Amino acid sequence: MCSEEAAPPVGRVVRVDLDDTASRLGVPVEDIDHVHRLAGDRPSAPLPAKADAPAILDQLAVRPDDAAEIMAGWPDTGSPLWTPELRWLLDRSIALVRADLGGHGWLSPGPALPRERGPAWRHLYVYAYLALVDVVTGYHRDHGVADAVSWVTLADLGRNLAIDRRMHREGWPVMQSWLTLHARGGIYELGRLQHQRGGSAIDLHIPDSGPLTPEAVAASLDEARTFFPRHFPDERYTAFSCGSWLLDPQLLEYLPADSNIVQFQRRFELEPYEEPEGLDADVEVLRFGFRTLTTPLDQLPRRTVLQRAIVDHLKAGRHWQWRRGRFPI
Repeated sequence: MCSEEAAPPVGRVVRVDLDDTASRLGVPVEDIDHVHRLAGDRPSAPLPAKADAPAILDQLAVRPDDAAEIMAGWPDTGSPLWTPELRWLLDRSIALVRADLGGHGWLSPGPALPRERGPAWRHLYVYAYLALVDVVTGYHRDHGVADAVSWVTLADLGRNLAIDRRMHREGWPVMQSWLTLHARGGIYELGRLQHQRGGSAIDLHIPDSGPLTPEAVAASLDEARTFFPRHFPDERYTAFSCGSWLLDPQLLEYLPADSNIVQFQRRFELEPYEEPEGLDADVEVLRFGFRTLTTPLDQLPRRTVLQRAIVDHLKAGRHWQWRRGRFPI
């Protein structure tokens, strides 16, 4: 696959046979061509020293069971777990994301891999994330972002690994692209909400981190109102925006008027509804409401008003909507 017999170290670009690489990775050749074109011969970044990795994983809120897997699959030189094509993909994935440092759009770092093949396959994009920690924290420092904000933002890695484990490995293909926002300095966790840069509006995201109380939301918005002018003074934001099934007005049929979700909805003026291309709101509701994509409706828990609403709505043959709205800063 590679132009040399030995597996190349991360950070060293080698020529590849794209068809052969795709075949060995078990992914479409178009996906490998995409990585090859976007990464080109751009510089990669080294992984942290293996001895330092446990402390870094702890800072990133990675649970012990996930950390143990990551350490077991570490890309040591000569490791039999790391084939030449895996090493090439890791290197070029790091380069691809690093080349867009400061970007804030959706970015795939590479193809979804057959993760059942072991920890190197399962966590390849985690290793890419770890290699980029020094890169993105340097970007944060250049913009005067406090270390506390950097680490709470980057610790979304541990949260998403825990969710993926809870979902029996169903969640990661989306998460591997989502986490490139963090690795490029495109998103910041400020209190209860995550705030994504870009365009004329700050896009809001809602991490799985406790109740969405009006007070917590208000405090996060207030923090963002000072954070972005201070750290990104050349960017001009006039609104907060959000795209989520949580903005679906159909929830008003089920939830009490004083619920946190309804009060969050009331902040937004909704845009006209259009079915998002490539996004199934019913799937996203199950992903975020239950952390499962395959459990039959009759077997889903009904512990909360929201869970009962989701299930009853779907069992009635109805569908949820992904809605987008905004309100002025």
